[in-house]
Amino acid sequence: MSNRYDEWFKLQVAQQCLHDDTSLREVARQHGLDHSLVRTWRDSYRQHGVVGLRKKYTHRSAAFKLQVLETMWRDGLSRRQTEALFDIRERGVIGRWERQYHSGGLTALEPKRKGRHPMTKKPPSSLPPPDVERSQEELLKELAYLRAENAYLKKLDALIREKGAATWVKKPRPSKD
Repeated sequence: MSNRYDEWFKLQVAQQCLHDDTSLREVARQHGLDHSLVRTWRDSYRQHGVVGLRKKYTHRSAAFKLQVLETMWRDGLSRRQTEALFDIRERGVIGRWERQYHSGGLTALEPKRKGRHPMTKKPPSSLPPPDVERSQEELLKELAYLRAENAYLKKLDALIREKGAATWVKKPRPSKD
């Protein structure tokens, strides 16, 4: 993937392809790279200069994606040529846009929201009614339940403390005689 390589390295490889008499495949072999990656760097450098080799993070609208696809179809450009023309640095993204457009039209090209979905509010019916709306009998039942729960937790805490205290009793050290 092209994100592994820094801008300086990409520039050296692209310039070597353009200025030396070495073939693109030979340059790729010398650096241990795939020739299509070297071709992408060379074309991007040729079209946009050093800026074309930098990392680029952009959000593209559906209208832009459609413009890219229509230009590619109208002018008979390859995906690689279209990527270089529009300075698109993600490999294979135009093919994905094309599949999305053919399967779902313009709405399929809309940017998808990334990350977690926002939390939805629970409907008010799932909340317990306020105390003023509850009967005295319901309130007394809840009070009894809460008292029992509190007593249980206090007893559990006391047992845990008792068990912890028993393990902390100092044991006599063996003498070194």
